[in-house]
Amino acid sequence: MNKKAVTISSVMFLPAMILAACGDEEVTELNGNETGEDVETVTLTLAENHPEDYPTTIGNLEFARLVEEKTDGRYEIDVFAGGQLGEESEVLEQVQLGTIELARVNAIPLTQFSDDIGVLSMPYLFEDEDEKWEKLTGEVGQELLGTLDGSNLVGLTFYDSGERSFYNTERPLETPEDMEGLQIRVQSSDLAIDIVEALGASATPMEYGEVYSAMQTGVIDGAENNFPSYYTSNHYEVANYFTVNGYQGTPEVLLASQSLWDELSDEDKQAFQEAALESVEVQREAWAELTEEARAAVEENGNELIEVDDITPWREAVQPVYDNYGEQYADWIEALTE
Repeated sequence: MNKKAVTISSVMFLPAMILAACGDEEVTELNGNETGEDVETVTLTLAENHPEDYPTTIGNLEFARLVEEKTDGRYEIDVFAGGQLGEESEVLEQVQLGTIELARVNAIPLTQFSDDIGVLSMPYLFEDEDEKWEKLTGEVGQELLGTLDGSNLVGLTFYDSGERSFYNTERPLETPEDMEGLQIRVQSSDLAIDIVEALGASATPMEYGEVYSAMQTGVIDGAENNFPSYYTSNHYEVANYFTVNGYQGTPEVLLASQSLWDELSDEDKQAFQEAALESVEVQREAWAELTEEARAAVEENGNELIEVDDITPWREAVQPVYDNYGEQYADWIEALTE
């Protein structure tokens, strides 16, 4: 299992107003704890690019609440939602520098710091959600987060970002053969392209903001994402067919800066780790609720949902992807699926 060190080549600067709000150092003040004694409170910053009511933000807020509780008020965390502190790439660099202490990002950008984390984007990796979260919140998940060692990033836990499925404007997709000939928008990554092409479709990398009009005008036939994104992006208005087969479920990651981590006592490190793991349940509940709301709205609109009860043919169709990447991820695939 390889670990990759990262050298920061450039520094992204945040707007002056945000820097003033966060401060160059942690803010400290005296507050009374539950025993009535004054304690020094360190205020930390957590960056989140989703809105206030989004499941990952809800998870962040629960994490912040638990940290304050478990450290008897010695640490409190201000969650800056809605991308106030910048895009994920900017935030990641600031966390590495320690000017932002905590952040929530998707696992995909973290592959530039740890090749191993890319295993979580492999198609049909887990048998079901129970197996997935048993592994990700267990020993194997912590070991996988540990591969960030040397990048100035400390992985605390994984958050749910749902399961990605295919949707299109042309026809129901019940088997991999139904994918034949379709132009499907994908993220700009070799793995994403290889998965779609293994299923018989043509992969078209494209910016997310262009997908709606591209499907509407026939430039592409479809795309892939989770239920909430399918709904909130309004893609359901032009792509009537949604195949529920959860081919990929790359999670989110809650991170701390190495500089913060090095300053924490062993007791406080344990408190932060416990708070992160305990916040997962609240975050996943919020994600499940959002998914159900989106699904209900899509069904009410009259869209056709194609339920895939047996994903075996789909797993078999993507075998070339495992042949291509399997050696690189062999140890992790075995650990995550044994």
